[in-house]
Amino acid sequence: MLVHSRGAKWAVWAVFLVLFLPVFALPLLVVLGASFATNWSSALPSGFTTGHYDAATRGEALQALTTSLLTAAAASLLALAAGTWAALAAAGLKRRYRRVLDALFVLPVAVPSVVVGLAILVAFSKPPFLLNGTREIVILAHTVLVTAFAHQSVSAALARLDPAYEQAAASLGARPGYVLWRVRLPLLLPSLTAAAGLCLALSMGELSATMMLYPPDWTPLPVLIYAATDRGALFTGSALAVVLMAATLLALFAVSRIRTRASYR
Repeated sequence: MLVHSRGAKWAVWAVFLVLFLPVFALPLLVVLGASFATNWSSALPSGFTTGHYDAATRGEALQALTTSLLTAAAASLLALAAGTWAALAAAGLKRRYRRVLDALFVLPVAVPSVVVGLAILVAFSKPPFLLNGTREIVILAHTVLVTAFAHQSVSAALARLDPAYEQAAASLGARPGYVLWRVRLPLLLPSLTAAAGLCLALSMGELSATMMLYPPDWTPLPVLIYAATDRGALFTGSALAVVLMAATLLALFAVSRIRTRASYR
């Protein structure tokens, strides 16, 4: 920490806890409590049951969780491929052209995601690219929304990359493709896995654009959570939300293990 005195450190921790608990921790704890509750007649939910998780881990809910995981995995891989390719290509451009490319990738993040969903719906509702009503259009929307984060993460890693390794490989006669595949990409692997984890987490929680595009046979879990709470099933919706959080954390843990191994290479 930048604060060295013991009293100042305690003060910083106290401020952190005062801000963290009510803003971040308490809402999550309330959702967790509601997922086990039978009624909510006071300030906090009360009663205890695990019955809500029976509905949240089978049937339609399990299918929705699988849909979210598949969508997030596909969108993250596509976003990582597109973002990495664009970042590598932009590294060889002049500064003003890199700024234009960065602005193009950040644009979907700068506007509401519902606008991105509407744009994709309009663009792919007529031939020759007719994707409306398919699972591919949902994956495409998630890819567009998260590619900016992959691009920015890889671009930042490229700016910090020591060119001496590539220059040494090139001086030994390595071709550009070999240098890219055997030198540059392995050095970028920790940043690539971090970008993949970020894209995965963002895709798992995406709702606005998904609501405009999803077909009945490809319903992600956030849509099911919204539908449950919209019809007044708050306890079931809370259980679904906890399942979504747990699945996302497990997926991020798996990605972090890959990142840890990549860091030691």
